[in-house]
Amino acid sequence: MAERVTLQTIADRVGVSRATVSYAFSRPDQLSAELRERILRVADELGYAGPNPTARSLRLGRAGVLGLIFTETLPYALGDPYAIGFLQGVAAAAEEAGVGLLLLQQPGGVERPELVRNAVVDAFVVFCLPDGHAALDAVLARRLPTLLVDEPIVDGVPHLGIDELAAAGAAVRHLLDLGHRRLGLAVVGMYHDGRQGWAGPDRQEAAIFRAMRERMRGYRAAAEAAGLDWSQVPVYELDDNERESGREAGRALLARSPRPTAILCNTDVLALGVLDAAAEAGVKVPEELSVVGFSDAGAEEAGLTTIRQYSRLAGHTAGRMVLSGEPAPERTVLPHELVVRGTTAPPR
Repeated sequence: MAERVTLQTIADRVGVSRATVSYAFSRPDQLSAELRERILRVADELGYAGPNPTARSLRLGRAGVLGLIFTETLPYALGDPYAIGFLQGVAAAAEEAGVGLLLLQQPGGVERPELVRNAVVDAFVVFCLPDGHAALDAVLARRLPTLLVDEPIVDGVPHLGIDELAAAGAAVRHLLDLGHRRLGLAVVGMYHDGRQGWAGPDRQEAAIFRAMRERMRGYRAAAEAAGLDWSQVPVYELDDNERESGREAGRALLARSPRPTAILCNTDVLALGVLDAAAEAGVKVPEELSVVGFSDAGAEEAGLTTIRQYSRLAGHTAGRMVLSGEPAPERTVLPHELVVRGTTAPPR
């Protein structure tokens, strides 16, 4: 078995101190060019690649890396328009700051706090974790600069996101102003329990994701302010944010009697699936059915009316704030906007 090559091994071969060898890798300005070149040449001959990056970062007190924690699998995140925009924004902020980006996945229903405890990073951005997630406890125990995005919201911890209540309310009021009174909802992101089907008010209120609870409350408050009985508004819950899931929800909602004249979806992906279901059933949009999405991620091509969230702005702002070295405000509210396109119109 080959002997492990260390800084001391190189020092003994060159005839200098261990600290001098360390300077050749970490503080080259402290050595003459000739001595540093001789040390590096010997290190190469002995097969030494350099100091352990983890140990070095601990000694220096910085890793040069931003940790991003999110609940979806990486293949999903790289396929979801909203998540793509957010990742692009965070990556741009990291590049501007000259640091790397470490993705720490916590797939739905799986808690892996050890990834957080062992991550060699300078700061964390936490993107859409459910309330009480073990990874968040691990983050807060590290006492590194941390910013929560969308959810959860924790007292005393900086948070960035839109006003979910106001955004959802704007979507409902748009339909109410058009004259709709028979609403239906297709929603995802309330739980990670694999359940799909009709969700009553109690299940909506108990959702493990605070942003989804807020969004549902925004839908409900706007509807009830117009005199609608929320218990009579059908809500179809999905376990995953896929277009086929939206199609399933659309089929179920369109099969009801009386049929909703408008369907709200809490993602654009689900809304695109609802449009598919309407086309299959021969239901004309917007003449016979209005559809509203959420996020404005991939909605423009389909002409989908939606609530616009600026996902890339959110990612860039989050990365820039947590890497700035300055204390972040406890609550930063990002803008949202109702974007009216061709999938909404007055009911017949």
